Amino acid sequence: METNILMESGTNELEVLEFIVGNNHYGINVAKIKEIVPFNVVTPVPNSHPSVEGIFMPRDLMITVIDLASVINAAPSADVKKDMFIITNFNKLNVAFHVHAVVGIHRVSWADIITPDVTVSSADSGIATGIVKINGQLIIILDFERIVSDISPETGLKVSDIDALEGRRKNESHILIAEDSPLLMTLISDSLKKAGYTNVTKCPNGQVAWDYMCDVKKGAAAEVKCIITDIEMPLMDGHRLTKLVKSDDALKSIPIIIFSSLINEQMRLKGESLGADVQLSKPEIGSLVDEIDKLLM
Repeated sequence: METNILMESGTNELEVLEFIVGNNHYGINVAKIKEIVPFNVVTPVPNSHPSVEGIFMPRDLMITVIDLASVINAAPSADVKKDMFIITNFNKLNVAFHVHAVVGIHRVSWADIITPDVTVSSADSGIATGIVKINGQLIIILDFERIVSDISPETGLKVSDIDALEGRRKNESHILIAEDSPLLMTLISDSLKKAGYTNVTKCPNGQVAWDYMCDVKKGAAAEVKCIITDIEMPLMDGHRLTKLVKSDDALKSIPIIIFSSLINEQMRLKGESLGADVQLSKPEIGSLVDEIDKLLM
């Protein structure tokens, strides 16, 4: 099953694949999916993480398989022959997630996705990024980047790239960050501070960021010199935020950096069509600072 779905850019919509693990329904952004294939027998890898089922090689590409039931402490499948692998690509990684059933694809608005509160998903350990109700069924959208980085920390933000930048001269240029993951927001803002950028405004999603930029237009908020935005965020995604800023005569000169795990050829074209100045994949925190330097120095 191929999932090459094209959508108009900047509409604040996404395609969600609904799937089942145990007795619960979960979701993943279709933009992360390369394909969906039936269960394959995998080759175990000695001394790997308990949630890593093993590896398999479709079409000469070695792919790691993560057992989602193990990750979320669900009961194992009653019949693996009926199970599916969701093969994903994000953060420049190819990873397959073993699920028990695939239900279908839904088009939803980011405005309808609710951010889970701390009773459901804490900043330190939660793997749920959003909850959406579709046809009466609650679907939990999982943080697949967090799942992978918890299993293999070196796949996350390469904050070690920033250590060499400590002690640089401070730059008071005002930077606005739109990022829904509290963990990633902290890592990004701390990295910018190490690199000398201390004047940072943090927004948990694109809607809060856009409200702030509307205040900037009215002179009710401090002038912003650069915007860094994720793509996937509840209420308003980064593509919609980019479209709104770049369509506004008073704001369109402000450079926008899209910093997302979803940067691939198709998503890069979408970002370019909306006017994004720079697009970077999320592990490249050192490259993010380099690009900010070019824009603000």
